[in-house]
This record gives sequence, C-alpha cells and structure tokens, in this order.
Amino acid sequence: MKCISWNVNGFRAIMKKGFLDFFHEIDADLFSVQETKLQKGQIELDLPGYYQYWNDAKKKGYSGVAVFSKKKPVEVTYGIGIEEHDQEGRVITLEFESFYYVTAYTPNSQAENARLDYRMQWEDAMLDYLKELDAVKPVIYCGDLNVAHKEIDLKNPKTNRNNPGFTDEERQKFTQLLENGFVDTFRYFYPDLEGAYSWWSYRFQARKNNAGWRIDYYIVSERWKEKLIDGKIHSHVMGSDHCPVELDINL
Repeated sequence: MKCISWNVNGFRAIMKKGFLDFFHEIDADLFSVQETKLQKGQIELDLPGYYQYWNDAKKKGYSGVAVFSKKKPVEVTYGIGIEEHDQEGRVITLEFESFYYVTAYTPNSQAENARLDYRMQWEDAMLDYLKELDAVKPVIYCGDLNVAHKEIDLKNPKTNRNNPGFTDEERQKFTQLLENGFVDTFRYFYPDLEGAYSWWSYRFQARKNNAGWRIDYYIVSERWKEKLIDGKIHSHVMGSDHCPVELDINL
C-alpha cells in the first residue's frame, strides 16, 4: 500500500501548479493533504476511483485537511472529539478493517511561541486520541506535525533552537509520542541521513540551498514496523513550500 501526505499550502493555488499531474503519476492508495485553505463548495475536484473526505476550518482561508482513498473506509471521523481542538479543520480519521489512518495539521506555535501553551494542550490531547485508537487496532498517523524532532531534521539547529517547530517542549512531545509505541517511519529506514527535508522557507533561497526542515511525517504503531517497506521524501516535487512524503507498507 502506498500512502502520500502533502501540505499543499492552499489547494486552489496548487491546482494551478501541477497537483493533478503528481497525483495521477504517484497513484497512491491513500493521499492526504494539509492546509487546504478551503470551505465547502469552493472547489470541484474530480478524482475518479477515489473517495474524498474534507475537514475545513470555521475560519475562512485557514488550515483544513483532506484525504483521498481508493478504498471506502468503514467509518470517517472529523476532529478528535474535543470542541476546543476541532474548530480549525485539523484532523481526519479513516477507519479500515485492520487499521486507522489519521491525517493531521498540527498547530504552529507561531512567532515568539505565542501559541506554544495551546500547542502543548493539543499535543497531549492528540496523544491520548492516538493511544485510544491504537488500543483497538494499529494506527498510521501522518501530516504536517510542525516539529523537527532531532538536530539532524533541520539545516541550522543551533540558530533555530527554541524557535517555533524546534522548541525543547515540542521536541519532547514528539519523543513522548514515539515512547508510547509509535515509529517515525522515515528515520526507521534512514536513521543517519542528513539533508532530508520536507519544508523550506520562501525566504533566502532556502529551497535552492536545501536549508530546510523535516516536519512532515508518517508515524505507525510500533507493532507494524515489520510491515514497513520504505519511507520517501519527494523533494523534487514543487508547488508548495512543503514537498510530499511517502510511506510504503505491506498490508
């Protein structure tokens, strides 16, 4: 099974930048997008052979996630069941017979970490949610998780220490996630690979110079790690400040 996740930074914008070419070429079984920045009715998307599920933010032009699946899920859940966290269109869960597939767009801590306290509450609630799912059946969890876990996961760790996405608090929450029975699939295959990033600032020619961050992930329940085939980062794919990430898993 091939899974793709991509923060598109505006779905209508990326439709003009070759999204459908990549979508059809990659031929994923499950394709997740984050930061759609859409409300219902603002786009008509024809994807033959796929079921579409969208979760939009109440605020216009903000956040939002979607999942396109070849197989119809048993059930679809929007949000995590906590009103405070379900206003911004950040989570969709597809339940299949043998696993859950969760896509998320984790809140950014924002300039001067103005939203870090809220981010910590989100992280705790999200971990509780994932653990509840994992107690029932294995979980595939993906998306823009807005954190570079280790120094290897960004170009300039020393100068970015305690900047949003690389605070000690955010990194510790990611460690805590892994300690609760989950695996970072890309690092499972490539523990020491440097220069592997999924997001680049639009400033200072960051992408050209590969001065990036790895903040887009596929995480799976640890008991499924023997089923993993590969993890990929499609850094050549343009159209957003993020690039697509891939999980190949034997189901």
